[in-house]
Formats: sequence, structure tokens, C-alpha cells
Amino acid sequence: MSIFTIADLHLSTNETTNKSMEVFGKRWQNYVEKLTRNWNALVTPADTVILPGDISWAMTLKEAKEDLTFLDSLPGFKIIGKGNHDFWWATLSKIHAFFEENDIHTVKCLYNNALLAEDLVICGSRGWFNDESLNGIPENTDYDKIIHREAMRLRLSLEDGKQYPGDLERVVFLHFPPVFREFRCEEILSVLKEYGIKRCFYGHIHGCYDHPNSFVEDGITYSLISADHLNFIPKKISSDI
Repeated sequence: MSIFTIADLHLSTNETTNKSMEVFGKRWQNYVEKLTRNWNALVTPADTVILPGDISWAMTLKEAKEDLTFLDSLPGFKIIGKGNHDFWWATLSKIHAFFEENDIHTVKCLYNNALLAEDLVICGSRGWFNDESLNGIPENTDYDKIIHREAMRLRLSLEDGKQYPGDLERVVFLHFPPVFREFRCEEILSVLKEYGIKRCFYGHIHGCYDHPNSFVEDGITYSLISADHLNFIPKKISSDI
């Protein structure tokens, strides 16, 4: 049994949403077919895949049904987090009820909580990338308030992780990068350091194919796992058990 991760699937299997990513470069051409082929070649039903954000272009849970059903149909158990484009995301009670109503049984949400995957404790939050050029961000957005909230959500997740044995590694998954080139989200970084996190995975960044897959800063290994950066190949982050 292995653990994989990949972010930013940007699914749009519902004809209502119909928002393909193929306009964003050659890597995105036929990306759903490419993802499906690579996923099926690597992931078994006994494995786990963590997907930290931007799962679907849908605006509502109803619109997201096809995308979530597609995800459920892929091999393995999936842990999903919220991204900046996941406008369909609702309260956990509503999402869980929706999953039950639509026979979606291999998907769980990472949101203010922690989940156990084999010998890893999976923690995380959306995070925040303090970039005022982000599309869809209303004017006069209180960035400090958002960053404080996301740092709090990350802390809640890590605190929830304390229910699991202390000798298990806590691994953090964020949608936004806490570190990217000159950018540093100090509030998030301070939480990572406080809890002794050694590995952090993040998505959101697209088209920067010269960026290293992983790098180490202050003893933490950061890995970029957006789908196009991985060329739609889920990244294995644990050994077979």
C-alpha cells in the first residue's frame, strides 16, 4: 500500500461547467485522459491519493457531481482539500451527505481535521498566496485576515493529528505555496516550524516548469505537486507497506 499526491486536477466533466484547461499550454492537452491513464497505471485500490485543492471547476455541489463521481471511480482512497477555485465546496456535513446520496465512498475531506493514511498523519489547509493579481479576488480583500484564518485552520488540523500516535510523521498539504521564489507566508511557516513539520506539499503554481520539484528550507522539504508540473503523474510519497 502506497501514498500518492497530486493537486489541481481542475476537472470539468459536467457539460454545464465545460471549462477546459487545455488553453493553458501543451501539457494540458487531453489532460483528463492523460491523468486517468497514469493514475490507473500507478495507483491500486489499496493505495491513498491526497489532492490538495482545485478539484473541480463546478460552482455548486450539484454541478460537481460528475467530477466527484469520476474521482471516486479511480483506484484508491482519496483525501481532498479545498483550493481557491473550489467554489462548490460546502460545509463538511453537506459534503458528506452529498457523498452518501451519490454513492461516493472513496473520497474524504481534509478541512480543519487530520486523517491517517498508512503510517502518515495527513494535515493541511488551503493556505494563502499573498498575490493581489489573483483572479476573482474582490477589491479591498483583507489579506491579513485570510492568512490568519488559514494559519488557524492549519493549526486545528495539526492539533487534530495529535489523536494519532506521536511517532507517526505529520505531513502537511496546502493548496497555496507557503514559499515560492521571493514570497514567504510567515504565518503559515511559523506553524510548520512550531509543529516540527519536515515535509510540505503544495499546488496552485502552473506553467513554472523550471521550478524545482522539491527544495529544502529551514529543515522543511517543500514539493510542488500541481498536476501539470507533475505531467499528470501522481507523485509517490511513501514506501510500499
